[in-house]
Amino acid sequence: MRVGCAEHVAKQAAAVTLMNGDLAALERALALARATLRNVRQNLGFALVYNGLCIPVAAGALEPVLGIVLSPTIAALAMTFSSVSVISNALRLRHARLAR
Repeated sequence: MRVGCAEHVAKQAAAVTLMNGDLAALERALALARATLRNVRQNLGFALVYNGLCIPVAAGALEPVLGIVLSPTIAALAMTFSSVSVISNALRLRHARLAR
């Protein structure tokens, strides 16, 4: 087996590949992975809570109790706000501190 083939197989099998001898890059990669998972959990939690509250209101669940009816235009704006807030939260990863 040629050395080039073994190197290629190792790169394909590895979860993380260091392109130089800097082991601090591995620590930064792990920190980025942790920050990404934390961000995904935040986004899922926010979306579940938001949709769990807003969808019943938009469907008219509060109309018999409080007389609140949500117009389709306001419901569409609220859904847009939900998407924008999830995307904004995800963009915070650009400024994540990766070095400890």
